[in-house]
Amino acid sequence: METPPVPIIDVSRPLANQLDALDAACRNHGFFLISGHGLNDVIKRTWMAARAFFEADRAVRLSVERNRDNPLGWYDRELTKRQRDAKEVFDFTDPSFPIADARNRWPKVDGFRSTMAEFYDAFSDLSITAVEIVHHALGLNPADGLRFCGARTNSSVRLNHYPVGDPVPDGERFALRELGETALGYHTDPGVVTLLLQDDTGGLQAQAREGAWIDVEPIPGTVVVNLADSVQVWTNDRYRAAVHRVAPMTRCSRMSIPYFLHPARDALVEPITELVEGVPRYRAFEWRSFMRARTDDNFADLGDADTQISDYLVDVS
Repeated sequence: METPPVPIIDVSRPLANQLDALDAACRNHGFFLISGHGLNDVIKRTWMAARAFFEADRAVRLSVERNRDNPLGWYDRELTKRQRDAKEVFDFTDPSFPIADARNRWPKVDGFRSTMAEFYDAFSDLSITAVEIVHHALGLNPADGLRFCGARTNSSVRLNHYPVGDPVPDGERFALRELGETALGYHTDPGVVTLLLQDDTGGLQAQAREGAWIDVEPIPGTVVVNLADSVQVWTNDRYRAAVHRVAPMTRCSRMSIPYFLHPARDALVEPITELVEGVPRYRAFEWRSFMRARTDDNFADLGDADTQISDYLVDVS
């Protein structure tokens, strides 16, 4: 079977003629691109602020370093599937929600917080558009769609910087796990959808259903969207959570900025009856518990594989 390309969905045009390509991609690799979003100026300012942060003195980044009690802030030794990633990251959540913003760690970089708050607002709105596009492809009516949504106050943004080589200085690598074979190991995202800005370096790869890896090429003016675990459960495996990775940087560094749209913390995730063909393949699980199990080993190697939606499969034989 030929792998469907990564389609470009122009949100400034009617969707009707774009849904067949979208449906094929969501069934196969779980990636599509959005154009016509009107956010180019916001995106330009966001890139400038992100670069200023990563180019600042290391002491600036260390001043907002994450820890075991609070996963927000900067970190340079995260693990994916027990392998250390060749990247440094900065995470924050909804700046407009006081309870969430109290846990954010903001560096002393001019204009950084206000620019990231602007980006969070814009991409929270765009994430709603992305989910509605998927609703249209599935043929969901508005009532059904209320069970297929995210919550901005439980979502987050990450700034990624992939250097050439090891992000951890030589003198700090003692007792750390070796770098993995890729800059970011293969994985799925746990939420609803991820909206991603990537620079022009390239390196993002998606795995097609038959197993082949395909490049998600940078295309100016587009935002990458990939489906996450909750969508695969809600659609009872009709649509596929995107398995993806990032190839090692060999010539120049790379930056990307994902917005992770997550369900509400108290959401119960289970197949939506109207989308079940046959019998439900997953038992219901609480989003809060699933997310905790998925992220516990990002900070340290706990000795076990991280939790996946496959752990909630039911025996349908």
